Parts: sequence; C-alpha cells; structure tokens
Amino acid sequence: MSKTTTKKDPIPMGVVAKPGGTKVRLTGSWRVQRPQFDSSKCTGCHLCEYSCPDGCVLQLDDKKFDANLDYCKGCGICAAVCPVHGIEMSVER
Repeated sequence: MSKTTTKKDPIPMGVVAKPGGTKVRLTGSWRVQRPQFDSSKCTGCHLCEYSCPDGCVLQLDDKKFDANLDYCKGCGICAAVCPVHGIEMSVER
C-alpha cells in the first residue's frame, strides 16, 4: 500500500472524490484569495454554486450568493464561470 492511501479510504490523498467532501474539515485557512460577490450583477444562473468543487457557494437570497469561508480554498472557479463577472477574487488579508 502506498503512503497516499489507507485501508479505510483507497482514494489517493489530495483527490476530490465528490463535491463538498472537504466539509468534514475546515480548509479555509489554505486560502490566499477570497471571492467577493456583487449581487447587483447577479442573474441567478447558479453557475458559481454548481461549479464550486467544495460546495461552499450558497444561495442566501434571490440572486444573492456568498461563499462559506470556513471551507472556501480560494480556487477562483466561481469567478471564472460567472457569465456577468459578478465575482472578483481579492487577496486574502
């Protein structure tokens, strides 16, 4: 057995096996940038929510989304898929 697997979980470490799989651990401290959502530009397409590999983008209200920063790693996928450029990635402070 390699060092990257265990008997309990044969999936190599670092592989995202399913969306939201990191919700058992607080992973937000890895982040170097964070998403900033501009609800005035939002069309409610849900692409940011559906594309988040960690399942941390949540709908708060009609056409208003935000990321749970306890789990967001700052990958920027949500910003990249937003068709109206309503999400900007800013440097984490």
